[in-house]
Amino acid sequence: MGWKQNSLTARLGIQYPIFQAPMAGGLTTPELISGVSNCGGLGNMGAGYMMPDDIRADIKQVRELTDQPFGINLFVPDRDVSAKTEDIIAMGTVLERYSSELGMAEKPALPEKDYTSLYKKQLAVLMEERVPVCSFTFGIPDSTDISELKKQGTVIIGTATNVNEAVEWEEAGADMIVVQGFEAGGHRGTFHRGESGQIGSMALIPQAADAVSCPVAAAGGIMDARGIAAAMILGAEGVQLGTAFLTCRESGAHPLYKQALLNAREDQTAVTKAFSGKPARGIRNQFMEDMQGVPALPYPLQNDLTAPIRKQAAKMGRPEFMSLWAGQGVGLSEEVTVKELMIKLVKGTEALLEK
Repeated sequence: MGWKQNSLTARLGIQYPIFQAPMAGGLTTPELISGVSNCGGLGNMGAGYMMPDDIRADIKQVRELTDQPFGINLFVPDRDVSAKTEDIIAMGTVLERYSSELGMAEKPALPEKDYTSLYKKQLAVLMEERVPVCSFTFGIPDSTDISELKKQGTVIIGTATNVNEAVEWEEAGADMIVVQGFEAGGHRGTFHRGESGQIGSMALIPQAADAVSCPVAAAGGIMDARGIAAAMILGAEGVQLGTAFLTCRESGAHPLYKQALLNAREDQTAVTKAFSGKPARGIRNQFMEDMQGVPALPYPLQNDLTAPIRKQAAKMGRPEFMSLWAGQGVGLSEEVTVKELMIKLVKGTEALLEK
């Protein structure tokens, strides 16, 4: 069995063990997802913030564009999220300088949202649509939900940032686990103490692969064939790339965001809680610098407060106030189509591993 055919590709029914990361916030368009799946990889929808009806509509569109397997990712909500009223008011005051600079009439305020009920509705759509693959971040779903999904043939993928989380995921019934190294862009998938999920890919992959018997896919800093080959040698059976797909023509990233990715260097990213309340890696900008030392509200409250500001910043072409998620491999970003990137990844990995 070569690097292409293993237990992971067999279980998913895909040609190559290459996943496009499920990045939330409108980045994973149906064109991007289906493009990856049509090229033999696994396209994934980052549905964490999506409304149930929008998820359903996008699933329909993906199915019109591909007959290959694809995945949907959801965020498992924390049981109880709360903040003191004075802390919420204080953060609103801090953020007011940005909303007024961007000419927003509304002052930053928290919307009324029930995260658990939104998640349950999102999950219901995935069950009704019988999606081929379901992945989860920020926690492990209830065992009843996992067994319900598995009963209908859905492959379950967990996200882990340390060995302990990987073991917990396997015990909960995951079919495979994405282990996310500290180099990764966007949110850390850690669901225990935040600092427990700060392990680099090179250390994490072999230790996680040894600790669980289900297949492991590596994420974090992988941008090209060299990263894929290295991950496979370290014990992964698959890889997940996020940043590399953001600069694809089919990605939903804002043009300014794409530009920032194409111009960034490896030393220009940092992990911050400023945008969402959870640690996430992005290209350092003014907002991140300004907010250093300002304690963020817990996720997703901070996320909700800053979301309108980020949206308005994108509208007005002000990347200094946008969340520009990116991994440490960002310096290898290229402007390509999904097809061009997938061909390059597959051919390059073949050349390295089948020598």
